[in-house]
Amino acid sequence: MGIEGKGKGTMSSREDQAQKEPLLSKAAAAEEAASRILALGPGEGEALWGDGLLATIKATKEQTDGRSSLVEILAPDGYGSGLHVHHREDEGFWILEGELTFYVGEKSIKAQPGSFLFGPKDVPHAFTVDSGPARLLFILSPAGFEDLLREVGEPARALTMPPQPEAPPSEAEMQQMAAIAAQHGVEFLEPPPGQ
Repeated sequence: MGIEGKGKGTMSSREDQAQKEPLLSKAAAAEEAASRILALGPGEGEALWGDGLLATIKATKEQTDGRSSLVEILAPDGYGSGLHVHHREDEGFWILEGELTFYVGEKSIKAQPGSFLFGPKDVPHAFTVDSGPARLLFILSPAGFEDLLREVGEPARALTMPPQPEAPPSEAEMQQMAAIAAQHGVEFLEPPPGQ
């Protein structure tokens, strides 16, 4: 027995609704994804000075639904990052200009324009600029590293490297920087090998 007047091959309104829901949610997801389309040209993005570098944030957690961050870095010749480890995100490095040496885990890797390196989270890494200035992309997943850059950096007054400090940071400044980094899942370990 069924609903009177319902012919063979017709659906109840509940069945009809159930079939339409996946289509509606796919359409809503596509519309939401389209709202996050992002295109930046050269020199565009949020530019920050910090740690002797120019960091231009190209993609944020808000723009990628938390999936990844993209940061363009301009580093001077001779720059060396301290050995550190990310506990929240994996980090990729795509070299655009300059020659660098990366220290990832126990490996020392020479990199030149066109090189790509991957540093998994929880593996210590550092880099030095052997011939620069160097321009490279930091590709981080999941997103959020840009929050650390904003907290320790300052808005860049020009799309150039910041004036280099006359003296290295004091012990108190280093402790403050380490405390801020720790809040973002980054731990400073020691200077990179050879420094």
